[in-house]
Amino acid sequence: MTGKVCVLGGTGFVGSHLVPRLHEAGWQVTVLTRHPHRHRALQVLPGVTLRGADVHDPRQLAAAFAGQGAVINLVGILNESGHDTFQRVHVELGRKVIDACRQQGVPRLLHMSALNADPQAPSAYLRSKAAAEDYVHAAAGRGLTVTSFRPSVIFGPGDSFLNRFARLLRFTPFIFPLACPRARFQPVYVGDVARRMLDSLADPADHGRRVALCGPRVYTLEALVRYTAELAGLRRRIVGLPDWASRQQARLLGLLPGKPFTLDNYRSLSVDSVCGSGTRPCPTALEAVAPRYIGPYQREAILQHFRRQARR
Repeated sequence: MTGKVCVLGGTGFVGSHLVPRLHEAGWQVTVLTRHPHRHRALQVLPGVTLRGADVHDPRQLAAAFAGQGAVINLVGILNESGHDTFQRVHVELGRKVIDACRQQGVPRLLHMSALNADPQAPSAYLRSKAAAEDYVHAAAGRGLTVTSFRPSVIFGPGDSFLNRFARLLRFTPFIFPLACPRARFQPVYVGDVARRMLDSLADPADHGRRVALCGPRVYTLEALVRYTAELAGLRRRIVGLPDWASRQQARLLGLLPGKPFTLDNYRSLSVDSVCGSGTRPCPTALEAVAPRYIGPYQREAILQHFRRQARR
């Protein structure tokens, strides 16, 4: 199956890996973005169009969805900032996407959610992801089929997980105090996520499904940070903080520019990001990919540096 597909969040981390795969598979891809000129790497792909648009404007969404065979919504935030609240970015945008799909007769929607999204989850992030996911599934039918994807933390070149810890480790000499060291993750490779989403577009068996995505191994946060330090060539003593100190660190770091760690992040970490025993894991191991992009002399790390420079 090929045709026209419109991608929201296509210039972000997952989108930058998914859009080229869609192009290679023969899809005509439209990527909605406020700043098309900042994303030259996508502009050079024939069959990929970057369209200037505000995805929160219902009229612009409806205009962009006209004639599309599928829509993929990858938009999401980990922390709130100004007008970009979890309610607006996750829940309200999910409703606007459904309305625009209905208005234009789009038959297929792929929606990015999160593992542990639940109305009773401890964090506002996970509750908002659940609200959006539940809404798009409830609105399915009458010519619109929906599949949602629930990944654990996603790793790969350009990620905001291992790369973030690598940056923090570089700026923290000698001792690195780590909140929630026993939190558990089952990291999934971004290439596996993109491949699974691409396959889903042509798979009727996925209609209505909520697809959990996890990698082949489970790690504690402390183990992941130690591995990141090793790859980056940084000798740091990783000190796991007790719960009360983890909360205090979240309060303090949440006040800093960029919010490297917030109380809501802390609450999300209280739930292990691990798939159930019935979930078939994605194949790519963290150790097969991370050495290519963590560390100052790795090829992917250098490329990511120049990409960030080019977007300024």
